Amino acid sequence: MSAQGENKFTNIIEMSERLDIPMPFLGKTLQLLVQHKVLQSQKGPRGGFKLAKSLDEIALFHVVDAIDGTDFLTSCVLGFPECSSKNPCPVHSEWGTLRDRVYQMLANKTIADISKEITGSKQLRTKLRLP
Repeated sequence: MSAQGENKFTNIIEMSERLDIPMPFLGKTLQLLVQHKVLQSQKGPRGGFKLAKSLDEIALFHVVDAIDGTDFLTSCVLGFPECSSKNPCPVHSEWGTLRDRVYQMLANKTIADISKEITGSKQLRTKLRLP
Protein backbone atom coordinates (compact mmCIF):
# COMPACT_ATOMS: atom_id res chain seq x y z
CA MET A 1 0.00 0.00 0.00
CA SER A 2 2.83 2.39 0.74
CA ALA A 3 4.04 1.93 -2.85
CA GLN A 4 0.60 2.98 -4.11
CA GLY A 5 0.67 6.27 -2.24
CA GLU A 6 -0.73 7.19 1.15
CA ASN A 7 -4.13 8.39 -0.05
CA LYS A 8 -4.91 5.75 -2.67
CA PHE A 9 -7.18 2.85 -1.82
CA THR A 10 -5.77 -0.51 -2.90
CA ASN A 11 -8.11 -3.27 -4.02
CA ILE A 12 -7.91 -6.52 -2.02
CA ILE A 13 -7.96 -8.61 -5.21
CA GLU A 14 -4.92 -6.74 -6.52
CA MET A 15 -3.10 -7.16 -3.18
CA SER A 16 -3.97 -10.86 -3.01
CA GLU A 17 -2.66 -11.51 -6.50
CA ARG A 18 0.45 -9.32 -6.16
CA LEU A 19 1.46 -10.82 -2.82
CA ASP A 20 0.21 -14.35 -3.59
CA ILE A 21 -1.83 -14.43 -0.37
CA PRO A 22 -5.22 -16.19 -0.27
CA MET A 23 -7.96 -13.54 -0.29
CA PRO A 24 -9.88 -14.89 2.77
CA PHE A 25 -6.72 -14.79 4.91
CA LEU A 26 -5.73 -11.37 3.59
CA GLY A 27 -9.24 -10.03 4.17
CA LYS A 28 -9.25 -11.11 7.82
CA THR A 29 -5.79 -9.64 8.35
CA LEU A 30 -6.73 -6.33 6.75
CA GLN A 31 -9.89 -6.12 8.85
CA LEU A 32 -7.80 -6.56 12.01
CA LEU A 33 -5.65 -3.65 10.85
CA VAL A 34 -8.78 -1.57 10.23
CA GLN A 35 -10.13 -2.39 13.71
CA HIS A 36 -6.83 -1.21 15.22
CA LYS A 37 -6.92 1.98 13.11
CA VAL A 38 -3.76 1.12 11.17
CA LEU A 39 -5.78 1.00 7.93
CA GLN A 40 -8.97 2.55 6.61
CA SER A 41 -11.37 0.70 4.36
CA GLN A 42 -13.92 1.87 1.86
CA LYS A 43 -16.52 -0.20 0.03
CA GLY A 44 -17.47 0.21 -3.59
CA PRO A 45 -15.82 0.17 -7.01
CA ARG A 46 -13.16 2.70 -5.97
CA GLY A 47 -12.80 1.21 -2.52
CA GLY A 48 -10.25 -0.95 -0.87
CA PHE A 49 -7.76 -0.30 1.89
CA LYS A 50 -5.32 2.49 2.61
CA LEU A 51 -3.07 3.50 5.46
CA ALA A 52 -4.92 5.38 8.22
CA LYS A 53 -1.89 7.52 9.10
CA SER A 54 1.24 8.71 7.38
CA LEU A 55 4.00 6.17 6.75
CA ASP A 56 6.21 7.57 9.49
CA GLU A 57 3.44 7.39 12.11
CA ILE A 58 2.86 3.65 11.81
CA ALA A 59 5.43 1.56 13.66
CA LEU A 60 5.78 -2.17 13.10
CA PHE A 61 4.61 -2.50 16.69
CA HIS A 62 1.15 -1.27 15.62
CA VAL A 63 0.94 -3.94 12.92
CA VAL A 64 2.16 -6.77 15.18
CA ASP A 65 -0.18 -5.68 17.97
CA ALA A 66 -3.17 -5.67 15.61
CA ILE A 67 -2.46 -9.06 14.05
CA ASP A 68 -0.82 -11.15 16.77
CA GLY A 69 -1.08 -9.13 19.95
CA THR A 70 1.79 -8.35 22.26
CA ASP A 71 1.46 -11.03 24.94
CA PHE A 72 4.92 -12.27 23.95
CA LEU A 73 6.33 -9.08 25.49
CA THR A 74 4.93 -9.80 28.93
CA SER A 75 4.66 -13.57 29.19
CA CYS A 76 7.22 -16.30 29.73
CA VAL A 77 8.68 -17.55 26.47
CA LEU A 78 8.49 -21.12 27.82
CA GLY A 79 4.90 -20.63 28.97
CA PHE A 80 5.53 -20.94 32.73
CA PRO A 81 2.75 -18.96 34.43
CA GLU A 82 4.81 -18.38 37.60
CA CYS A 83 7.87 -17.05 35.76
CA SER A 84 9.08 -13.71 37.12
CA SER A 85 12.29 -12.05 38.26
CA LYS A 86 11.71 -13.63 41.70
CA ASN A 87 10.88 -17.04 40.23
CA PRO A 88 12.70 -17.13 36.85
CA CYS A 89 12.47 -19.90 34.29
CA PRO A 90 15.72 -21.28 32.79
CA VAL A 91 15.80 -18.67 30.00
CA HIS A 92 14.23 -15.71 31.84
CA SER A 93 17.18 -13.32 31.71
CA GLU A 94 18.16 -14.16 28.12
CA TRP A 95 14.56 -13.78 26.95
CA GLY A 96 14.24 -10.48 28.79
CA THR A 97 17.19 -9.07 26.87
CA LEU A 98 15.92 -10.37 23.53
CA ARG A 99 12.35 -9.26 24.27
CA ASP A 100 13.56 -5.72 24.95
CA ARG A 101 15.51 -5.66 21.68
CA VAL A 102 12.52 -6.99 19.74
CA TYR A 103 10.27 -4.37 21.29
CA GLN A 104 12.73 -1.56 20.47
CA MET A 105 12.97 -2.72 16.85
CA LEU A 106 9.18 -2.97 16.47
CA ALA A 107 8.58 0.38 18.17
CA ASN A 108 11.27 2.26 16.23
CA LYS A 109 10.94 0.83 12.71
CA THR A 110 8.15 2.48 10.74
CA ILE A 111 6.32 1.68 7.53
CA ALA A 112 8.27 4.59 6.02
CA ASP A 113 11.53 2.81 6.92
CA ILE A 114 10.35 -0.45 5.38
CA SER A 115 9.07 1.33 2.28
CA LYS A 116 12.51 2.92 1.78
CA GLU A 117 14.19 -0.48 2.15
CA ILE A 118 11.84 -2.02 -0.43
CA THR A 119 12.38 0.89 -2.83
CA GLY A 120 16.15 0.44 -2.49
CA SER A 121 16.08 -3.32 -3.09
CA LYS A 122 15.56 -4.67 -6.61
CA GLN A 123 15.10 -8.16 -5.15
CA LEU A 124 12.24 -7.03 -2.87
CA ARG A 125 10.60 -4.96 -5.61
CA THR A 126 10.71 -7.98 -7.91
CA LYS A 127 9.28 -10.29 -5.24
CA LEU A 128 6.43 -7.83 -4.55
CA ARG A 129 5.97 -7.25 -8.30
CA LEU A 130 6.64 -3.52 -8.02
CA PRO A 131 8.22 -1.39 -10.75
